[in-house]
Amino acid sequence: MTIVSKTNGASEKTILLVNTGSAKKRFIVQKLKRMGVKLVVLNKEKNWAQPYVDYWILSDNTNHNESLQSIKEFLSNNPKIKIDGVLTFWEDDVLLTSKIVDKFNFIGIPFNTAKKARNKFNFRDFCHKNNLPVPKYKMVRRAEDLKEITENFNFPVVIKPVYGSSSAFVIKVEKQEDLLEMFQYVKSNISTNVESALADGLDILVEEFIDGDEVDIDILLQNGKVKFFSLADNFNKNKGIFFVDSGQAIPSSLPEKCQDDLLETAEIILEKLGIQNGCIHFEAKYSKRGVYPIEVNIRMGGDYVYSYTKSAWGVDLIEYAVKIATGEYFTKIKKPSVPKEYIIGWDLHPNESGMLVELDAPEDIKKNWFVEEIEIYKKIGDPIFVPPEGFEHLGWMTVTGENVLDAQDNLEAALKLVSYKVVKFDSDSSLGKTERKNRFSPAVLNKNLLIRNAKIKAIKGADLTNIRKLRIGLLGNVYANTDNPIELRSSQSMSEVETTLRSKGYEVCTLNLNNFIPTVDKLKKGDIDLVLNLGNRLYNNFELRPHIAALLDSLQIPYTGADSFSLFLAADKIQFKKLLAYHEIPTPDWDYFYDREDQLEEQLKYPLIVKPANSNNSEGITDQSVVINEKRLNEEKEKIIQKMGKAALVEEYIEGDEYEVYILGNNESNLQVLPLHRSIFPPTSKEQWNIYTFDAKWKEGKRENEIIHQLPPKNISKKLESLITEIALDTYTIFKCRDYGKVEIKVDSDNNPYVIELNPSPWLCSLEWGGIVKAAQLIGIDYGMLLEQIIMMAVERYRRNKR
Repeated sequence: MTIVSKTNGASEKTILLVNTGSAKKRFIVQKLKRMGVKLVVLNKEKNWAQPYVDYWILSDNTNHNESLQSIKEFLSNNPKIKIDGVLTFWEDDVLLTSKIVDKFNFIGIPFNTAKKARNKFNFRDFCHKNNLPVPKYKMVRRAEDLKEITENFNFPVVIKPVYGSSSAFVIKVEKQEDLLEMFQYVKSNISTNVESALADGLDILVEEFIDGDEVDIDILLQNGKVKFFSLADNFNKNKGIFFVDSGQAIPSSLPEKCQDDLLETAEIILEKLGIQNGCIHFEAKYSKRGVYPIEVNIRMGGDYVYSYTKSAWGVDLIEYAVKIATGEYFTKIKKPSVPKEYIIGWDLHPNESGMLVELDAPEDIKKNWFVEEIEIYKKIGDPIFVPPEGFEHLGWMTVTGENVLDAQDNLEAALKLVSYKVVKFDSDSSLGKTERKNRFSPAVLNKNLLIRNAKIKAIKGADLTNIRKLRIGLLGNVYANTDNPIELRSSQSMSEVETTLRSKGYEVCTLNLNNFIPTVDKLKKGDIDLVLNLGNRLYNNFELRPHIAALLDSLQIPYTGADSFSLFLAADKIQFKKLLAYHEIPTPDWDYFYDREDQLEEQLKYPLIVKPANSNNSEGITDQSVVINEKRLNEEKEKIIQKMGKAALVEEYIEGDEYEVYILGNNESNLQVLPLHRSIFPPTSKEQWNIYTFDAKWKEGKRENEIIHQLPPKNISKKLESLITEIALDTYTIFKCRDYGKVEIKVDSDNNPYVIELNPSPWLCSLEWGGIVKAAQLIGIDYGMLLEQIIMMAVERYRRNKR
């Protein structure tokens, strides 16, 4: 357990926020800070919320005992900090929050009550025992349990996870003969990787389907009394056999009697559950047989619920949630008979799973009077998985109108202002040879099957002695009429690889990522056996580099080099450092800043080097990046955080030589470390430090000429050479590099090596002063042999079913 403190201004209330949630919840944390609330956040790690958090309690929220102990230690170590209340806005942590309520005597929902509401089976049991309307239901753990359902239940039925959220894995089964198949689909695919709220359990519930109008009721409950309620109609969630949140309209258009019945049922259930205080999101259906409760969410509703409640009724659910949690009494909110505005919230869903390749959501869209809010969660290059492969959406928007019909017309107009294109995943490919009854049959039972196709099958069967029959796709960035040294290097790599492979007899198809849509279209044709991934940027953005590998995985095309996860970890220097520290790989002492106000760890000593946390090729690094005092540190922080718009990594400056270690291979049987490349810098001065600045690496001049390059190194001990090699190998394998890669290591005056960076896909072209090509030549591997060796290692990797 780690506790991290950050100084902030005084405020009236201090809230323990359990889990920040994803960046989708940014608006909540921002609102809390605008209210002047001091935030103590219980979370696994510091994240996007860092600028808004006063104190972090870093602990694994899935381990409730550890989290409770962490809070206890925090309170013991910080006796002057008085926490006034606890809140969560994240479904994953409602049970942990209830345990915190019990343990520390906060206002909220006790654990014994929370587990009845959180667990859908327990909630059905509770309703049944209290003579509340409930459909027939049964917990199903094995296929044998389905017999009772086929014999005693009326169809259609609904299959759903007991701890699910956001309609993930909720399926409607119309016919008895489809029940086993649909149960197996859910059983095989249900996972916290798809829906994190499932961390509480993976049990499955089957119940009779209730036909009717679905309604959400948002309730503020204080001291057992309903202080505010708001009803919203759900649009049709049915998407074939799946249920997908489509949108909601507020206020409800149901007859007044129906609304009264719904509210009365909600009040009865909350009273019988024993819920006295909370911001509740209650879901129910109004059927021909009356009201049927669906579930009680013991936290504020997600997505646009906060936005449309505030717009329609002028009620800020976050403000009142804080008042309830801190025991600040408020009178019943008088709701007018007519809302301030009629609001529709609408979820943006593509029709098929795929890769987002185009997105046009104008920044000034809210200048249209009828557009209230818009949130886009995905970026170009991101995959989006919709049923059956996943349960994601692009984002949402809310629109207003003078009445319901006017709001609907305005929604139609607003949707025309937002355009996007998703390149469909071809889940059939050669798997289409498998006979299927429908799209959801076992041939596409889970997302992983999207990532394997006939090309991988062909690679697995490839004869290594006849590898040159493979059709190679050469994927990278080609630039014309440029004097940018990085762009020239990228074009050089593509040209040299293409020329060499053609001379060896390969059929090569050049794919320029700078022409993204035509390139994706070529990849989708399926006539490429293996891609040589030399991609450096996507949409001229290095940070999107991991998405290139993700694109190939999504299109089910085998490729050389690192996968998206390894590329991401290597590119994000903060995550890279954390993993090095976890595995005790030596690296300079370090810290990081997301905000200008972040303070430096006291144990770090000057001089320090300040780098952009996510950039490559020494971009943003100059001799001024090395700082010797706080004033210079703040100047560099300002440059990176404000001007470059990036987080900043700061680490202790290491005076000494730098080593590049190139590695080939994937496992112990073929791992090979090439001869080391050593850079010896000129003596340090106040204006010039022992680092590779951008100019030193990319511009010809005096500085570059002063650096001495040794390949292999001269006059270093075998012990140091072995130590550098072993540390580089550990780094390469820990980050799961594939086929080839480069580790950069700095060695101080006492011969202590420190890992500086990892490049899982270094340049595959000839360089003047080193590089993988020259390192390979030293042991008799010429350029053509090097490329073929990389291709063969990739083929062997796919043959072993290792991606």
